Amino acid sequence: MTVSQEQQPTTRNVRHQTAVRAPAAEVYRLIAEVGNWPRIFPPTIHVDHLGHQGNSERIRIWATANGQAKGWTSRRVLDPEGLRIDFRQEVSSPPVAAMGGAWIVEPVDDGASLVHLLHDYRAVDDDPAKLAWIDQAVDRNSRSELAALKAGVERDVGEDTTLVFEDRVRVRGSAEDLYDFVNEAGAWQQRLPHVARVSCVEETPGLQELEMDTRTKDGATHTTKSYRVCLADRIFYKQVTLPPLLALHTGHWSFVADGDEVVATSQHTVVIDTEKVETVLGAGTTLAQAKEFARHALGTNSLATLGHAKEYAERRAVAGRS
Repeated sequence: MTVSQEQQPTTRNVRHQTAVRAPAAEVYRLIAEVGNWPRIFPPTIHVDHLGHQGNSERIRIWATANGQAKGWTSRRVLDPEGLRIDFRQEVSSPPVAAMGGAWIVEPVDDGASLVHLLHDYRAVDDDPAKLAWIDQAVDRNSRSELAALKAGVERDVGEDTTLVFEDRVRVRGSAEDLYDFVNEAGAWQQRLPHVARVSCVEETPGLQELEMDTRTKDGATHTTKSYRVCLADRIFYKQVTLPPLLALHTGHWSFVADGDEVVATSQHTVVIDTEKVETVLGAGTTLAQAKEFARHALGTNSLATLGHAKEYAERRAVAGRS
C-alpha cells in the first residue's frame, strides 16, 4: 500500500429504505418540493432556495442533527423521469467534511413504492469520533425522515388535520425595530407578560435555540422549545417540544413596508394530533373544535407579541422624531 493510499480519508456509504403505500410519482413530488420539508421531515427547520438552472438547484438547509441545529448549502439534480434526486453539500457544517447521496423512488405497483435514501460522507480531519457522531446523526435523521415521509404520504386525505393561519398588525414604525423585537427573544421575559421564562441560545449567528414557559389565562404554564432561522427579512421557526394537542407547529414572522406603515405578520402551520384531542379537550371534542382551540390559543399569543412589538417600534419612531 502506498503512502497516498494510507492517507485516503474514510468515506462511509450507507443506505436506508422504506416501503410506502402511495404512487411513486406522488412520493417523488413531496421529496422534490423542498417547501414541504419542514412540514414532513422532523429534523428540517427551514429550507431556502438559492437558485436553479434546468434540473439543477442550490438550496440552503437548516436542520437538527443529534439534537444540535446545523446549516449547510447543497446542490441537487432532479430526474423526474428516473424518480431520482442526487444531492451534494457545497458547504458542509462541522464535523462533516463532505456529504452527498440520493433519493431514489422505486415503483412497486400503481399504488406502492420503495424509497431509498443513500448517503456518502467524510469527517473533518478523518477523526473516528467525529465520524461516529455523523454515523449516528445520519442514521437517526434518515430513519426519522423516511418514517415521517411514509406517514405523511399515507395519511388519510379525508381527515385534514393541518391548519394554516396568519395574524397581522399595521405599525407606524420601522421594519428594523419590529424585526429586532422578535429577534431578541432572550428579552421576552421582560417584554412580554405571557412569557414566564425564556432561554435563547445563538452559538451560530442567525440560528437560535429558543425555550420558554408561556402563561395561559388560567395561570398555568407550558414549556415549548423551538429552533429559529433568522434571515434578513423573516424569522422562521419550528417547535420541537410541543403542547400535547399538536403534532407539528412551524411558522414565520415577517415585516413588510406598506406606504408609511409596516405590516407585521405571524404565520402558523399546525397539525393536530388526533389521538390526543379528547384527552386534552374532553370526550366528544371534534377535530374542527380542536383546530379552533389551537387557532385561538396560538393566535392570542402571537397577537400579544405583535402588539408589544408595535408599541416598541412606534415608541422608538416617536423618540427618533423628537
